[in-house]
Amino acid sequence: MKPLKRYQYERYAILCNLAYPTTFNHTLYGFDKNGRHEITDRWGRTIIRILWGKESEVVVVFKGSQSLWDWLINLACFPKKIRTGTKWCRVHWGYYSLLEQSSKTTGIKPNPYISEAMRAELLQASENNHQQNGLTLYQQIEKVLLPQIKQGKKITFTGHSSGGAMAILVAHRLYQQQPTAIKRIVTFGQPATGCWSFKQDYPLAKRTYRICCDLDIVTFLPPIPFMFWHVGKMLWLHNGKIYEDTPTLARLYRSIVSWLLRPISYHYMNKYIRNKDFFDKH
Repeated sequence: MKPLKRYQYERYAILCNLAYPTTFNHTLYGFDKNGRHEITDRWGRTIIRILWGKESEVVVVFKGSQSLWDWLINLACFPKKIRTGTKWCRVHWGYYSLLEQSSKTTGIKPNPYISEAMRAELLQASENNHQQNGLTLYQQIEKVLLPQIKQGKKITFTGHSSGGAMAILVAHRLYQQQPTAIKRIVTFGQPATGCWSFKQDYPLAKRTYRICCDLDIVTFLPPIPFMFWHVGKMLWLHNGKIYEDTPTLARLYRSIVSWLLRPISYHYMNKYIRNKDFFDKH
């Protein structure tokens, strides 16, 4: 497994963060003006952005939970049996169902608080979605990616929270048809996606990076021990360091202890040394 470089981490983290605003200027991040496709959920909200430019990489960004309904999906954790080639495995029903929904076209109403350029961008996305009605989210993703793959481009999937779980499922499914097309998968604050059978069948472990930050409770979901399992390499950002593949129980224990001792830890000299630059300004 090739290490995830810092500039790659920062790039995907920024794109995941920018998945939440209604719109953003994707050309500022090296993508072509027309290198963008948006996919909406059943309520007409943008949930997936596919971005590409002159480089050989296409980035598929999945948005995480936004509403109460989205958070309830995390609780729909009964196993869903799916077929992969000649095998069967079980995954989280809630995240699987997100990819099986169809988009809904939404009209763009006049809004005095947005610019004409932004309105045109939203209208274009709405027209694109109208053409995709009747297709599941996965089918829409595939329809956009296959022409890019035929041009020799590699696909990177990234997402935050439940968006990370969706990225894992889409990468796993696309691999069945295009095993050489996937470059990497990078997720942030992702809950577990499948059962042990899925972990055993997942072919992209060496290309998958799962970023966890301190005591992010979502990364411990679903809260059913030994039923759901994570895949890929875990990079845990904790106390200013990066730990690789720390066992779940050890990570939970260290996080709780760190949280309980935090008031005391501020008494240590390294905290004072860390802030030495403050005095250079006075």
